[in-house]
Amino acid sequence: MFDEKDVILEARHVSRIFDAAGGRKLVANNDINLKFYKGKTLGLVGESGCGKSTFMRFLVSLDKPTSGEILYHGKDIMKLKGEKLRLNRQNIQMVFQDPAQSFNPKMKIRDVVCEPLLNFKRIRPSEKDATARRLLEMVELHGDFADRYMQNMSGGQRQRVGIARAIALEPEIIVMDEATSALDVSVQKTIIELITKLQREKNITIGFICHDIGLVQSFAHQIAVMYLGNIVEVLPGEDIDKGMHPYTQALLGSVFDIKMDFSKKIESIESEAPSPLDVPPGCPFCDRCDRCMDICRQVHPTLKKVGEDHEVSCHLYE
Repeated sequence: MFDEKDVILEARHVSRIFDAAGGRKLVANNDINLKFYKGKTLGLVGESGCGKSTFMRFLVSLDKPTSGEILYHGKDIMKLKGEKLRLNRQNIQMVFQDPAQSFNPKMKIRDVVCEPLLNFKRIRPSEKDATARRLLEMVELHGDFADRYMQNMSGGQRQRVGIARAIALEPEIIVMDEATSALDVSVQKTIIELITKLQREKNITIGFICHDIGLVQSFAHQIAVMYLGNIVEVLPGEDIDKGMHPYTQALLGSVFDIKMDFSKKIESIESEAPSPLDVPPGCPFCDRCDRCMDICRQVHPTLKKVGEDHEVSCHLYE
């Protein structure tokens, strides 16, 4: 399903460590290795605070990892500076969780969606009106929305504007940070349908951050499960019900059955995740796992291949 020649973005041994009070260290990302394939969606799922957004910010150069590489077509974008860094931003765009907080409320929608094009001199000021209407219609909004302000639009409409702005520069990659989490379920569905439609038309690669494993499996080609800054499992989206890591299974158990089997009992993880400042020395999930063994408390597991395009980081499968 995934061909190595189609890899356009790759994270290699990416870690992000923050200094904390008392000389302690907070490991937000620990040795992350992920690949993004042309025209495919990688869904990154996990509980709030597990490090998903921290990692995705590296892809759009909003932050830098403590160590590791982010390779875009084989070139480490973490080493780009000045004008090269600015120009590279055209290739990887981001849709934020709350567009109302991301954009200037005093700007009309035409200015919001056309700002990137003007910054990179892709259009002339005189072309702004026509371009804004074209982009808005592309995300299924009427062209007249160009005259509105963000505060005069619904949550779903705002998110469509955010998508219109992201695709304006025709990037190869779009990162979406919880782009549907604040929307009603019915609106979520239409936004996901729009995203997949644009992806098919433009062959865009998407990195989608989400805490809802049921939602992300409905459209992601590949899913990476993150726990306390560690990738614990990577597998095809269509095979999410075959997840093997105890944490993946716990996430699946906490939502309605993804195949709509309502006889399935919903279960939750009773205990709380430990503080990122106090991660267990072995497997980060060991204190919440009912299948924990002695080795789990002592040795940190690494991702091992357990099937086609399927990797899991768990001592149960070694």
